[in-house]
Amino acid sequence: MQKIDRSSKLVAIWLLIGVGMTVIQIALGGITRLTGSGLSITQWDVVTGSLPPLNEQQWVIEFNKYRQTPQFQYLNFEFTVTDFKFIFFWEWFHRLWARTIGLVFAAGFIYFLVKRHFKKEMIQPFLFLFALGALQGAIGWIMVASGLTGDAVYVKPTRLALHFIFALGLLTYTYWFALSLLVKPQQIIIHSGIRKWNLAIIAVLIFQLLYGALMAGHKAANVAATWPTINGEWIPAQLSNGNNFFVNAIDNKIWVHFVHRGLAYLLLVMVSIWSFQLYKTKGGLLFSYLRTMPIAIILIQVLLGILTVLESANILAGNWGMFEWMAELHQLVGMLFLLVLVSMLYVVRPKQG
Repeated sequence: MQKIDRSSKLVAIWLLIGVGMTVIQIALGGITRLTGSGLSITQWDVVTGSLPPLNEQQWVIEFNKYRQTPQFQYLNFEFTVTDFKFIFFWEWFHRLWARTIGLVFAAGFIYFLVKRHFKKEMIQPFLFLFALGALQGAIGWIMVASGLTGDAVYVKPTRLALHFIFALGLLTYTYWFALSLLVKPQQIIIHSGIRKWNLAIIAVLIFQLLYGALMAGHKAANVAATWPTINGEWIPAQLSNGNNFFVNAIDNKIWVHFVHRGLAYLLLVMVSIWSFQLYKTKGGLLFSYLRTMPIAIILIQVLLGILTVLESANILAGNWGMFEWMAELHQLVGMLFLLVLVSMLYVVRPKQG
């Protein structure tokens, strides 16, 4: 039985620490969005921005910058410095955690390079990983900048969705890299049918995650805080608002809500059929463990989605309540589901090699 060498194991553990930190970062992004904190810091200072205001005078300066934004002028015009400190904290902490991830990866990279734990084939994936991280930071600022001009009181939903999907791409790439160092060849099974279903489910899930981000960006949960129907209709009459298909697909709140629900049901059906195939297939211990997870997670995720929609009727501005808890859990379970599908994709191959 082939064993994993010590260097590969150490590098994989370091990568998995990065995966865990990235999950926390995405969760912090969810909290930042749910608390309306994302536009509280109006500049992107990579180095000096790591420190929050340290005295009252600095707080007043930052608050005055925020007062120039459309969000303050049209939405939060009654905010005091104390209110501002609350939303500033979450955006600052979100950015600080991103910097910390960068430092952990940079320090680890240098350490493993000096200690010669890297194999030649690892270098290129790591350079690509760093490029993805830098790109994600740039996309984050482009997203924030979209809410600082004109009459915008929030960031553009499409840019929020782009930021979210790229974060998941970074998460998935890091996790896949770790799997490539940890999973032994004898743990791989060959089954082209299962893999095709896996790829199809991931493809649908990508659209579902995009629409989840659009739901969040448009704050579309409470446009239909009912279930199983959408405001008493199975197919809402407001699906078409006079715009073309593309505009409806990304800007019509009812359309976004309808598609997000529909994709959830589609995923539930697909995973149920796939799970039946998984349980009929023989494999090793890792495969046997993984095959129990997709159906369990999708059932939990659908339940969380329903509870989130129903609780959206009780949203109170400036208050963290049951809706916010449900929405945050819904996002976290969605990430877990993605990682389980990626694990299965790595373990099940269409052919040897």
